[in-house]
Parts: sequence; C-alpha cells; structure tokens
Amino acid sequence: MLEEIIKNYLINTKGKDPALFTNPALQVAELGLDSLDMVEMLFEIEDRCGFQLPDPTRYPKMSFRDMLADIEAAIREHNGGELPDLRLEADK
Repeated sequence: MLEEIIKNYLINTKGKDPALFTNPALQVAELGLDSLDMVEMLFEIEDRCGFQLPDPTRYPKMSFRDMLADIEAAIREHNGGELPDLRLEADK
C-alpha cells in the first residue's frame, strides 16, 4: 500500500511516467525530484501516518525500493511494529 501511495503521488502530482516504476533497480535520483519535490512527497506520507519522517535528505541516494523499505520501517517503528492503514478516507 505504501508503494502505491507514493507511486500514485509521483505519477498524478509530479507527472512521472508510470513505466519508470517497472524498473526494479530504479534509483530515487532517476526520478528527477528536486528537494521541494522530495519534501512534498514526504509530507504526503507524513500527513497519512501522523509523524515526521527522519532525515529525508538521504533518500535521493537510495534505490526506490530501499527508500520504500526505509519509510515503512520508520512507520512500523512509530506504530509498535504495525503498518497502519495509510489510505485517506477519500481513498477507502
């Protein structure tokens, strides 16, 4: 679900080509996001999970998969090991 939220955000809000996400080795840097784009993307997740993610400046150096895993780990740590339903009411 987290992956879908981020991909949909990047496709629908930032105009990224959905074909980019078929590459399992996709690097965050290949998405061409500037620092404001990264902050806005993370705000989307933070709004849904209710806390601020630590040190977003490291994400551009990661693969897309590693970034997803890192964000999921932070969410689980904040929620006692659980991954809450991150869908907004409008998404349900």
